[in-house]
Formats: sequence, C-alpha cells, structure tokens
Amino acid sequence: QVQLVESGGGLVQVGGSLRLSCAASGHTNSLAAMGWYRQAPGKERDFVAAINWSGSTYYADSVKGRFTISRENAKNTVYLQMNSPKPEDTAVYYCAADRMSGSSWPTKGYNINYWGKGTLVTVSS
Repeated sequence: QVQLVESGGGLVQVGGSLRLSCAASGHTNSLAAMGWYRQAPGKERDFVAAINWSGSTYYADSVKGRFTISRENAKNTVYLQMNSPKPEDTAVYYCAADRMSGSSWPTKGYNINYWGKGTLVTVSS
C-alpha cells in the first residue's frame, strides 16, 4: 500500500503563485509515477499533471505553461508549482500515484490506484 498526503492548498489571487506538495510513504518502490488531478465544484475530476521517476512530465493543456510538476525522489515528494492561476483553477487538488507511466494516466483518473485526501485551492479575482 501507498499513502499520499497533500499540503499547500489555500487562497491565492489571480496572478499569484502557490505550491502544492505531496509526500508518499509505504511501498513507493512499486510506483512508476505520481501526479495531480483536480475536481472543481459540480464537475468531474480531471487530470492536471504527472511525473515519472525518470523525470518525464505530462500536463493537461489547460495548465501547460503555467503549472510545473517536479519531484524530490529522496523524499518521495512531488510538487505542483502553480503560477498565474486563474479563477477556473479553483478546485480540490488530489495527489495520485500509480504503477503505470504518467503518459498513460486517464483523463478522469479511473483505475489510478492511490489517492490523497485532497487539498482545496481557491483562486480569487
């Protein structure tokens, strides 16, 4: 089993920045990738970004150029740097991890094995 704990959510203004963190524990050696999904009020969960242990990164079109995913392997921690957020980025952000490469992560998160409890990000205009 793998446990994921997010931190760093909160209120941020349009044009500001925020960094989310996700620490993994447990059988992390079984993982191929970690990343983030988000769920806005009244909407389905959507893929945001993923990163493989090799460092390869994958992004949703909606966040490319604004968000950056990175990882610190020694700490089994993944980060999501959110720059120039928009009101439509307001959502609960969920850390995710799986044995499959981030290149194969499904848009809606079905079949992803491990999830954090989520952290709320509110972007204020």
